[in-house]
Amino acid sequence: MSTSTVEHPNGVWEEPGPARRLQLLRAAKSVAIVGMSNKPSRASHFVATYLQSDSSYRLYWVNPALVGKTVLGEPGYGSLQDLPESPDIVVAFRKPEDLPDLARDAAEAGAQTLWVQLGIHSEEAMQTATDLGLSAVQNRCVKIEHGRFHGNLHLGGFDTGVISAKRQLRDA
Repeated sequence: MSTSTVEHPNGVWEEPGPARRLQLLRAAKSVAIVGMSNKPSRASHFVATYLQSDSSYRLYWVNPALVGKTVLGEPGYGSLQDLPESPDIVVAFRKPEDLPDLARDAAEAGAQTLWVQLGIHSEEAMQTATDLGLSAVQNRCVKIEHGRFHGNLHLGGFDTGVISAKRQLRDA
């Protein structure tokens, strides 16, 4: 039985529930982050940093601007087809209008799952991924989901390890 049959019995994309998302994360050995940035303030960089320190995934950064560069000790790749292996999960930090083509690229690269980050929606991309046999998740942060399933979330939903320099208001 294919993953799309389990998740989409009628061939129509449906948001996978928590048990299925956990299954996707546990089954994965490699993750490609499409839209990776070398800027520490960007969400893709933050997610990559977390995955490097708190997961055993083989990680790949995909962004044409990173070709020939190293970010967090890993080389950048221009496309999914340039990777040394088929990624199990393709995490998308891209505009919604780019996602249907990314779903096709992920399928061509042999990926199993297209995972679209928190705040990004494309029903067309989710259906395209499903039609091509991929599992598809949207509007979910892979860092938050991984942390939630692996006990790494604390109060406020994050355990960033960052100490804020923001001044606290004090009573006079």
